[in-house]
Amino acid sequence: MKKLSMEELGRISVDEFKAVEKLNLDLILDDIRSMSNVGSIFRTSDGFRVGKLYLCGITATPPHREIEKTALGATASVDWEYKEDALALVRALKQAGYKILALEQADNSTYLQNFRPIKDQKYALILGNEVFGVNEELIAEADEVIEIPQFGTKHSFNVSVSAGMFLWDYFAKSIG
Repeated sequence: MKKLSMEELGRISVDEFKAVEKLNLDLILDDIRSMSNVGSIFRTSDGFRVGKLYLCGITATPPHREIEKTALGATASVDWEYKEDALALVRALKQAGYKILALEQADNSTYLQNFRPIKDQKYALILGNEVFGVNEELIAEADEVIEIPQFGTKHSFNVSVSAGMFLWDYFAKSIG
């Protein structure tokens, strides 16, 4: 066994990425305070071909050196848009036929392993602030709250790690 070279990986260009089919999933980053987390979510979104990122509230937007340190160019490939008001965005996406998901610990949540995306349904996943989580107003608008089970002493995962776990699970279930 040997590590693959960059040539052997066969990565597509940014232009090719823009043209290929994406997941039927957009992400809403609401009040994410760490630019490293924002950049990491961009990079993971590129890896799983997320449809679009919505950066809301205090979430920083590209171009920014601190975002690029972890995004490694994904801000050029992944479509994104800034929307100040996440609640207005969620309501508009619902009107457009999206099912709204929130990634949070809540009563009546669905564990990630039990969530089954519907093939032709469009989804938008809300990711919240590193300290306070997803805003209660947004949880109230969500069609479903997804929870990643945890078994240690900590009460939460880092938001970019949570995004990565959700995206891998969603991608695996969508292609299967």
